[in-house]
Amino acid sequence: MRVRFEAMSLRVGARFLAFAAILAVVTASPVLAEAQAPTGKPAAAAAVRPSLRSHGLSQPPTIDGVLDDDAWREGPLETGDWLSYNPLFGSSVPQKTKVWIGHDTNYLYFAFQCDDPDPSAIKTSITRRDNIWSDDWVGISLDALGTGQLSYHLMVNPNGVQLDMLNTVSGGEDQSPDYVWDSAGRRNAQGYAVEMRVPLQTIRFKGGPDVHMGILFWRRVSRAGVSVAWPPLEPGKWVFEKHASLGFGDLRPRLIRELIPSTTYARTERREAPSRWAGADNQGDVGVSGKYGITSTVTLDATVNPDFSQVESDAFQVEVNQRFPTFFSEKRPFFMEGSGIFTLAGQGNDNSLQAAVHTRRIVDPVFGAKVTGSLGRWAFGSLSALDQSPGHNLPEGHPDTDKDRLFNIGRVQYSLGPSNYVGGIAIDTEFAGGYNRVIGADLSWRVNSTQRVSGFVLGSASRDPRTPNESTTGIGAQAGYEYSTRRLNIFGYAEHYDRDFQMDTAFINRVGITGGWGYAEYNFYPPKTKTWLLKVSPFSFTQGGHDEKAGGNELLQVTGLRMQFSRQGSFRFDRFDGFEAWAGQRFDRARWRMFGGVQLYRWLNLDGQFFFGDAVFYDPVDPYLGRSYEGGLGVTLQPSGRLSQAFNYRRISFDRASTGEHVYDLDLIYSRTTYQFSRQFFVRGIVQFDSSRYRVLTDFLSSYELRPGTVVYAGYGSLIERRGFLDGQWIPGEGDYAASQRGLFFKASYLYRF
Repeated sequence: MRVRFEAMSLRVGARFLAFAAILAVVTASPVLAEAQAPTGKPAAAAAVRPSLRSHGLSQPPTIDGVLDDDAWREGPLETGDWLSYNPLFGSSVPQKTKVWIGHDTNYLYFAFQCDDPDPSAIKTSITRRDNIWSDDWVGISLDALGTGQLSYHLMVNPNGVQLDMLNTVSGGEDQSPDYVWDSAGRRNAQGYAVEMRVPLQTIRFKGGPDVHMGILFWRRVSRAGVSVAWPPLEPGKWVFEKHASLGFGDLRPRLIRELIPSTTYARTERREAPSRWAGADNQGDVGVSGKYGITSTVTLDATVNPDFSQVESDAFQVEVNQRFPTFFSEKRPFFMEGSGIFTLAGQGNDNSLQAAVHTRRIVDPVFGAKVTGSLGRWAFGSLSALDQSPGHNLPEGHPDTDKDRLFNIGRVQYSLGPSNYVGGIAIDTEFAGGYNRVIGADLSWRVNSTQRVSGFVLGSASRDPRTPNESTTGIGAQAGYEYSTRRLNIFGYAEHYDRDFQMDTAFINRVGITGGWGYAEYNFYPPKTKTWLLKVSPFSFTQGGHDEKAGGNELLQVTGLRMQFSRQGSFRFDRFDGFEAWAGQRFDRARWRMFGGVQLYRWLNLDGQFFFGDAVFYDPVDPYLGRSYEGGLGVTLQPSGRLSQAFNYRRISFDRASTGEHVYDLDLIYSRTTYQFSRQFFVRGIVQFDSSRYRVLTDFLSSYELRPGTVVYAGYGSLIERRGFLDGQWIPGEGDYAASQRGLFFKASYLYRF
């Protein structure tokens, strides 16, 4: 449930604050002095940062996790102490790390020796890519362009399993992209060793006789629940302010050229009657995607007849009696690549606008094209796609049947120095004579080492194809302030969206809202002798405003306590108080919540939650106040490095407050079993039960992925529903459970680089 605080004056003030924040950044001349030079070489303001040098290699190392190659004969780089940044700041750990860096005409090479006083306690697994968060791991943040706006985050666990992300100033860390690079890890008597080989074709950088990139190293010690980095990450700072300078001398880029042909086959069946299935629906298709490096920093992506099937099932989420729509993340490769450029400063958090460009709004595209890149201080992106779904979902005989919706999105950012930028966005969607057009600007500016301001302003103009002679306009705006030190964190945001504001590409909870929120947290760090307790943080959160469509004001105050422990343990306890508006009525609310989780052993992770108190039944005609009880338990078992079993159970019970009448019970059960035969090959089974829909979803998948883009999937899924059958009609919620749909799925693709 979202939270609000009453702020009637924000109705007028939100627009002013957002514009004022942008004006403050644009007119603040000291920021311009910190900007990076367009060549990618650090400007004078960044010269005080530590400097490292890569060694040119005549003989490349073998990537096997054993540091016996000639490339690593020289001593490791001098990096000094790696200090903690999460959840502690500035503490050293007994686990020491050594680093080597080399390069040749085709690759960058990194090697790590991760010492540990107790090597037997190192946690590792053979698992899927990007699934190593609970393991020990080591890796890099590489700002290849040296602009302080974008970095590649590459991490590896002791078994060599990879985790990669694209980190941008506006979008933060995006785990969706999968890059082509090589890694190996191996445990040894001192701890474990990791080797990495990164093709120059994979990263974007500006070549020349004296190339400099930004570099930061980090390591996770799982059993301690502590992450460390070098250079150290102070509170309120992120990698873009802390990258060391990494010099290579002469280094020339390798323009990317790749094609990914793909083929898919699906066979689905639906039950017509209790004893009869309808004829099978067989579908096969062939498509191709490509990537072309126009320059070393500008890339064109295109896809024709793409396969946009969701190989992975959507996340396990509650969808009953939710005031706001449920957010499901993007998983489709074409849209994931370079998606950070389309993110606005300050979106997400607890604001109404969760994503300005939520590409799952493009449901069934027949083609897509995208250009992303950078030129000096400028970064830019464009996306065009033709979506077939709007016309396909209309009833037969509708005048717009089989018409497509065209999406065009343009985005630009101008760097004002590491971690700072001002940007613009323009969006146009067209369907059946109607349109939605949005234009806006945003900024992110670090005032100093502890403070940041951000904001955006958007204007929309829309015309519904059903009323071609009418159009609407609206404004959306947001402004935010963040203050962060080792002890104190303070955040505040204000926002306003006109009732007629519309953005077809966005995931936005609601319009017609003026409000904001504020958060304050104070951190206590117990003595180091109490090694099991890492941090205690009392906090206060207040959010709300005026909802024009709901017809009232909102206020919610949350006060609570967070605690963090070793073994990745955490506990949170808080209390909600306030009121909200819905359907022209005001509802008081008070609620208690508790969360907790711990990696109890290397093979056992536990988490749980329990909520109880007031809740609203969000009926648009006859809403009412109720009492809700919600509990959940999660267990993840890893009896070996290859087998993982996750189990989650949630139960929600809702009673009408005025009469005590029991309204509903909701049970959600989720089981996921994965066996990883090797880093490339796994099998996985999911079973999910939803009592509100009287259904069980089963999803079985096997996958062999040689490298990103070269992959084979084969799967089987079924939908089991409780339905009765009377007079030729299915009646949900009656009778026995039986399969209502079933299907087979096959997909193969191959990445060809040239």
